[in-house]
Amino acid sequence: MRMNIAPPREEASVAIEPDSACRILKEAAALNREDPIRAGSLLRFGAAGQLVMTGDMHGHLRNFEKLQRFCALERSPGRSVILHELIHQELRSADERDLSIDLLVRAAQWKTEFPDNVFFLQSNHELAQLRNQEITKGGRSVLYEFAQGVAYRFGRDSDAVLRAVNDYIASLPLAARTQNGLFLCHSLPDPLLMESFDATVFDRAPTSADLAPGGSAYSLVWGRFHTPEVVDYFAKRLGVEHFIVGHTPQEFGHSTQGRLTIIASDHNHGAFLPIDLSHKYTSEQIDAGVRKFVSVA
Repeated sequence: MRMNIAPPREEASVAIEPDSACRILKEAAALNREDPIRAGSLLRFGAAGQLVMTGDMHGHLRNFEKLQRFCALERSPGRSVILHELIHQELRSADERDLSIDLLVRAAQWKTEFPDNVFFLQSNHELAQLRNQEITKGGRSVLYEFAQGVAYRFGRDSDAVLRAVNDYIASLPLAARTQNGLFLCHSLPDPLLMESFDATVFDRAPTSADLAPGGSAYSLVWGRFHTPEVVDYFAKRLGVEHFIVGHTPQEFGHSTQGRLTIIASDHNHGAFLPIDLSHKYTSEQIDAGVRKFVSVA
């Protein structure tokens, strides 16, 4: 879910050829599907190293670049990072373009460079793009704006790039689990759907029915309005201590209520969470550990 605080416009980007963009996206998709820590639709992290969890990023290249500097994966092999909801950036005026394709390709490139350190999760905006399911914001069609941005970048080859984008999105796992009791995903099912939610979706590659309205994968990435009581119920059902998600707008970058921490990475107050995988956390410790992108030089 996008914030109303728009990221700074980053019109300039390193030029990339359409063939290269397609190759990068397809290679990242293959790596997502074949990831050695993936079982079904779930990533499983061990008890060593650091995992950096982000929130919705929606094309915010500046925060992504700061994330790359913080992670410094070229010299930090024990650190991993999870990204989700990279596309469909907020537009502030009629003459601006959604160029979140730039972030998507750059993040996919990061995956190809560090396949054992960079990971992605499914989100509602990526899933809407895959299913061609319209989302409107402020009277704008986000699918149309995204397609226009891809056409601006890649011209007559934009259809091929959009097909590669869909291949990448279809490869995304649904969630990640850590040995220290954390469960990381884009959102949680709506409270009314928690009891009927089919948790076996994490044990398999999602079917088209799972990804469609009424399916468990769909309900996972679109849910909202979570009270501490329903979060407690879902935590006990999945056998976890704490959820870390995005999706719900956070004006100041993050919030924690009970067993649920929500992070937003798509604006100037955006945040991320470094997690010590060997450490057991309280909710208060998780909230205190959230970092702001503005703190990264």
